[in-house]
Amino acid sequence: MENYTPLPPLTNLPINKWHSDDRPREKLIQKGPDALSVVELLAILIGTGNKTNSAVDLAKQVLQHSDQQLTVLGRKSIQELARIKGIGTAKAVSLIAAMEISRRREAEQPAERPRIQSSTDAARLIQPLLADLNYETFYVLHLSRNNTLIKTEQVSKGGVSGTVVDAKIIFKSAIDALASGIILCHNHPSGNLQPSNEDLQITQQLVQAGKLLGITIYDHLIVSYKGFFSFADEGYIK
Repeated sequence: MENYTPLPPLTNLPINKWHSDDRPREKLIQKGPDALSVVELLAILIGTGNKTNSAVDLAKQVLQHSDQQLTVLGRKSIQELARIKGIGTAKAVSLIAAMEISRRREAEQPAERPRIQSSTDAARLIQPLLADLNYETFYVLHLSRNNTLIKTEQVSKGGVSGTVVDAKIIFKSAIDALASGIILCHNHPSGNLQPSNEDLQITQQLVQAGKLLGITIYDHLIVSYKGFFSFADEGYIK
């Protein structure tokens, strides 16, 4: 029997040496994006490998550092991703940009403005925008008289532990939008959905101010990657 040298495992070969059916870009072109695994899609975003790992290998490492979950990956910072060997800042930026595009696509308001008839309706709109963020931010959903969404607006952006809420900015945004009512929304990066004493206090202050201005506050949602908490459903807004 003639001597031979076995080929190394497929993932140790440069992607351009793979069969065309196995290359992520070519596979997407030929078969469509739904034919690719999450690893292959991430490999396309990563673009190139290095001397020891292909882009697919690096994609696997990214998923391993994200507990094999895209929701966890979506909460990673540029610095966290860049620390993965072989990723670096440029590849981390590409991944972060893709996660942000995904968030904005999910949160994009449909051509036909939806009616908000429950806390679930409101959460379905705002969660994709806020749930994965690693800093706290405050949004307002502006509603017409029949509870149709007029627009979604960010009114405050802060750090990991909190954000400053200014009643003047909230109600000015509602008046400018000609809103009859609003729903307050903010996220808890920690994942904890329970309102703090400050959350409860600010909510009551804003509800009372809204009554004086003729602008109804229908609800206040706290959202995270674990779900949402509704002040109205829990009896804190009357």
